Order: sequence, then structure tokens, then C-alpha cells
Amino acid sequence: MTEKQPTRLRIGLLSYRSNPFCGGQGVYVQNLSHALTQLGHHVEIISGPPDLPLNESIPLIRLPSLDLYNPENPFRTPSLQELRDPLNFMEWVGVSTMGFPEPFIFGIRAWRRLQGQYGRYDVIHDNQSLSYGVWLMQRQIPVVATIHHPITVDRSIDLLAAGSFLKKLKTMRWYSFIGMQKRVARSLDHIITVSRCAMIDIQKEFDMDAACFHVAPNGIDTDRFYPLPRIQREPGRIIVTNSADTPLKGLAHLLLAIKDISRKLNVQLIVIGSPKKDGVIETLIRDLGIGDRVTFTGRITHAAFVQEYARASVAVVPSLYEGFGLPAGEAMACAVPVVSTTGGALPEVVGNAGVLVPPGDAGALGRAIFNLLNNPDQAAELGLAGYRRVRQAFTWKAAAQKTVEVYRSAIDAYH
Repeated sequence: MTEKQPTRLRIGLLSYRSNPFCGGQGVYVQNLSHALTQLGHHVEIISGPPDLPLNESIPLIRLPSLDLYNPENPFRTPSLQELRDPLNFMEWVGVSTMGFPEPFIFGIRAWRRLQGQYGRYDVIHDNQSLSYGVWLMQRQIPVVATIHHPITVDRSIDLLAAGSFLKKLKTMRWYSFIGMQKRVARSLDHIITVSRCAMIDIQKEFDMDAACFHVAPNGIDTDRFYPLPRIQREPGRIIVTNSADTPLKGLAHLLLAIKDISRKLNVQLIVIGSPKKDGVIETLIRDLGIGDRVTFTGRITHAAFVQEYARASVAVVPSLYEGFGLPAGEAMACAVPVVSTTGGALPEVVGNAGVLVPPGDAGALGRAIFNLLNNPDQAAELGLAGYRRVRQAFTWKAAAQKTVEVYRSAIDAYH
């Protein structure tokens, strides 16, 4: 007979890199942990750098590391004292040889830290480290993992964008952790993913059984993303949150579209964030001669971010692939009309509340933006439709409830 489960679960949530301002994983951990707490469960975050802003009721266990990706002191040379720790030495060697050892090293550190302490949790939830440390943990406690999307997609797109043989070798070296993640994922019986598209792609790319997958779509924090009616939308003002040089995010295609649109309309592209200095994006802007049409905000406060959404006439999500697509949902929550690609799960998020175009097609992207800017009534209707869709379909409470169902299934199977 299955032992009756406690109403209030004790959850250890692992997150190897938790910055809520850079990428969806930090947003996921921050909002899911809060929603789980609101449902009455106890959550502890076991996290790598940087520190994650959390609700005061959620304990944060910060695992020490070399933090070699700290933007204030990137790729620093560790002291000899630091390198006496074998894990620190492995981390430094991995980064120094152009690899990305963080997921592996974090998982081993978490496994080492939790030895003798598993009794404080009912379940461990790994947020996509898929480290061998997680594989070791499942021998002692029920383990659930979230995979946001198959990282093999990122690798394929980056390899296509790498021009020289040497760059392709560097790219393969960076993604060398994928083999580990595939092996660990296949050992787990309970995998959460955030969209049906991601589930299908992960199953195919990782060669996994469909029976282990559970879809729990992300929520959108409507307490943080909402319309500001007092601020008027500015004609020709376009916003995008993908500032990275990463080819997957598709910013280069949007810049090509802006070049074309600017021949016919007075437009201004606002990019939330900063480009890599002298990187692909800065170079492309110079080559296209559109420096006066593009403004990078740098890092801004959340209040300023929401104001930027309020001033924009159109929000664009040019990604070639997204496992979910938080930027689309956040723009919709602010009632901004959205032009998005059909890359990955974006159609599941946008639905019929935005304009969808093929990924990697700068011409189609430009035409869709141009048409919306020239049809303010249609744009306003789409903005309202997006606002309603987010409120109805994407809440963190619903995400947390579905996640708890997976926890309980994993606990039952373990016992």
C-alpha cells in the first residue's frame, strides 16, 4: 500500500545559474518557487551564482564556486588556495579550455552538499543542470527535472553560424556537456517541460520515452508585467528584449528588417540590454548603417522595463527557437501587439493574439512589423487579445499546481 503523502511538500529546487535578469531559467526558479510557497509548500533553493532575489520565506542555499562568468570580474585567475579544491580545479580547467563545466560542477557540489541531509526534503527538483550529481541523488530521494528546451537546437544553430573550422571546434567544445545531459535525462522517469513543442523535440533529440514527460507551461507574472494606460504608445517605436549575439535569438534578422522598414517609415528599435562589445550585433549595425535607428538600454530597472513596453507600438520576438517564449508572454501581458516567429513553442504562447512569421525570414518579419505600424486599430486589437490570453492561459499558480502533480507522481513511484 502506498504511504499517504504529506499535504505540505518539502522541495529542494536546484538551479545552477539563477540570474532572473538574463535568461528564462532564473525567471522560472524565482516565480515557480514563489507560486509553490503560495500553495502552502516549503521550498529551498540550492543555487549557483548570482544571488537570486526571492520571497523572504524561501531559504537560499548558495553553493560556493569560482564564479568565472561574473561580469564584474570575468574569467579571473583563481588563487592557488582556491585551486586546491578538486572541483574548483576542474571548473577552472574546463573554462580555460573553452568548455562550459558549470552544470556538471554545480551538480556534483549539490550532491556533496546534500549528503546526509536528504531527510529534509520529499523531492529534489533539478532545473536543467542534468548533472551526474543529479543522477547520484535519485538513488536516495525522488528526483524531478525540468528541461526547458533541447540544448542540441542551440548547438545546431551556433554551428551553422560558425564560419571557420576553428570556430566550429570551439562551438563543439562549449557544448560538450550535452552528452552528460542526455545520459542523465534518460535515467529520470519524471521530466517537466514547458510546452508540447519542447516535449516533442526533447524526446526526439535525447532519444527518450514519451511516458516520462509532463507539460507544465510557464506562467507570466502579471503583478510585474501589466499595461500602463497613462503612457501613450509612440508611433514607429519597436521593442525587443533579445540583446544577445547568440544566433538562436534572431536579433540579426530583426536588424535586417529594420534596415528595410526604415526606408519607408521613421522607426526606432529599442533593445533591452547591451550587445557584446565589437561582437556580431554591433558589427552588423555598423555595416547596415542603422546606428541612429537602434538604441540599447543597458541594464534597467523593472519599472523602466515596463515603461518601455508601454511606449512601444510593437514588440518583436525574432528567435529562431524558444522552448516557451517568456518575452512574448511578457509583452502580451503589457498589451503590446506582438510580431513573433513560429520558432519552437512560440505559436503555443502567442496563439491568434499576435502575428506569426517563419523564423530566420527578415523579409517576412519586416512586412509584418510594417503592416502593424500602419494599422494602429489592428495593433490595438491584438494587444488586447494578447493581454486577455496571458491572463486566462498562463499563470504561475497553474504551473505550480501541475508541477506538484509531477512531484507526487515521482514520490509515489519512488516508494
